[in-house]
Formats: sequence, C-alpha cells, structure tokens
Amino acid sequence: MNRSKRLTLQSAVTLAAVMLCGSAFAQAKAKEVTFAHQDMLVPLRLVMESGEVEKATGYKINWRMFSGGGDVIRAMASGDVQMGETGSSPLTAAASQGQDIQLFWVSADIADAEALVARNGSNINSMKDLAGKKVATPFVSTAHYQLMAAMKMDGVDARSVNVMNMRPPEIAAAWERGDIDATFIWDPVLSKVKTNGKSIATSGSIGKRGAPTFEGIVVNAKWAAANEPFMIAFVKALDRANAEYKASAQGWTADSPQVKAMAKWTKADPKDVLPVMRLYSFPTMAEQLSPTWLGGGAAKAMSGTAAFLKEQGRVQEVKPDYSAFVTTTYVTKAMAK
Repeated sequence: MNRSKRLTLQSAVTLAAVMLCGSAFAQAKAKEVTFAHQDMLVPLRLVMESGEVEKATGYKINWRMFSGGGDVIRAMASGDVQMGETGSSPLTAAASQGQDIQLFWVSADIADAEALVARNGSNINSMKDLAGKKVATPFVSTAHYQLMAAMKMDGVDARSVNVMNMRPPEIAAAWERGDIDATFIWDPVLSKVKTNGKSIATSGSIGKRGAPTFEGIVVNAKWAAANEPFMIAFVKALDRANAEYKASAQGWTADSPQVKAMAKWTKADPKDVLPVMRLYSFPTMAEQLSPTWLGGGAAKAMSGTAAFLKEQGRVQEVKPDYSAFVTTTYVTKAMAK
C-alpha cells in the first residue's frame, strides 16, 4: 500500500472514531435531563429519593433546587433546565411571553398550603388592615397573585400597602428580625411564621372566591416530544408516589423513611411534613384529565391569572387561549400502558 493510500485509510479510521465518540457523547447527553425543583412538600420528593425513574429509563436526572417558580421559569428559558415545578402564576407569565413549555402534571391543588399570615401585634385582622403595612411575598408567584387578587376583591388599594418582593429564605429572615408585618407564603416558611402570627386568608379561601391556583410540573415542549418514553415513565412514577401517600401516610411518623425523604429534599423539619402535606390535595391520573385540571380547568385558571399579570404590568399581552400550554398526552399514554 502506498503512502497516500495509507494516510487516506488512517484518516478514514480517525474520522470514524471521532464520529463514533461524538455519537456516543450525543446519546449520553440525550439520556440526561435537568429538573428544577422547589421546596414544596409534595409526593414528587418520593420519586426523587427512590431513583425509580432513572432505573426505569436509564436517564441521568440532575435535580437542582430553586427558591421560586420565577427562577425555575428563567432557568428553563435559558435552556439549562428541561423540566421543573412551578406555580400557576409563573407558568402563566412564561406562557404569555411565548415560552415553549407545557404543563403535563398538576402536582398539587394548593388548597390551604399557602396563606397570608399577620404577625402577632401587627393589628392586622383582615385584608382591609393591610393598608400602611409591610407585606412580603415572592413576586409573580401564586401567593403574590392571590394576595393582590384578594386585596382587589376586598376593595384595598394596592398602592396603600407596601408589598415587598422577597424569596422564601429572605422572608424567613425578615420575619425573624421583625422587619415585616405580614407575608403570603408557603411551607416550610409558612409553619415558621405561624408560630407568632395568625392566618388571615388561605389560597383555598381565595380560590373559592374566583382566583384559584395550583402547583404543576412543566417541560420544554420540544424536549418532551423527543423523549416521550421518559415522560411516560415519569408520569407513572408521579402517580405511584401519589398513591403511596394516599394509601399509607396515615401510618407515617416523623421517623418514617418517606417523611425523612421529604424533609431531606425540602429542608423542612420532619415534624412539619405531614401537617403541611395535609393542606394540599394531590390529583390522581384520572383527576388530572378531568375538566378541573388538564382537561380545561388549568388553562382557564391561567387565563384569569394572565389578566391579573397584565394589569400588574408583568406581561404585555394575554393569550386568547392557554390550552396550547397544557397537554394531556403523557398522562393519557401512561394510563394506557
């Protein structure tokens, strides 16, 4: 073999090796996903602890914790995160801005798991008493949405209230220092502020008046379509965790492995886990597909939330229909298998 042919052959072998390595790297990357989670006490934490989705699919899941839904949405917009959990308000803001995401699972009906708590001695006994007070909440969160909606319902001029944008850890610190009079927040901070405060309204009570909210799991729509088997396995795991909670939680204690797992992933005190979880409602797969949630209710709630966000100057436009940002595909297919 002459030298030129030998070099050509060597080049071909080298190119093939490079292509093979590149293909293997691409496949490895394709079997990896980053999930942005928060500190809500929901059955998803049991899925995170068990590693069952990783075992069933062969995917590597990078679980990254964020302080609020707005942070989750921004991370997804950057492309660094493919999936995450967020409240209906940040989800609506992202959808209104045209972000390519879809709600595929309602992880919790917030019910009474978020609340407006007034500090003891603040002389706040109702929404009307918020005038002139300092009230902290994470902006563009479900709590922020309901705080503003409830004040409007009760005729409280929002300009008369010092509504402060703080993340949960900042709220806990400000409460400890006595810097704020009230907060609309969720656990684990909610349990802490209740020790020297009283609940004025809850997400459930405000929701019944016309401003419902929920916690959901969202995904980049294109990524989900390209990774359908993973999505179906993930939904099955979520349903299994919900079923485990409903079937056995009555027998759990602060020392139960499930409770310890919840505390580990959320940094909550184990003794607070079960009382907090009872404030939520966790829809089954069948309930996910009902008109209450993915079957229409979630999109309707997003429309109402969008109108509020536009009024607050948080979004520029309200979509005529939010159903394109909600999908039943993966729950439907998970139920069929």
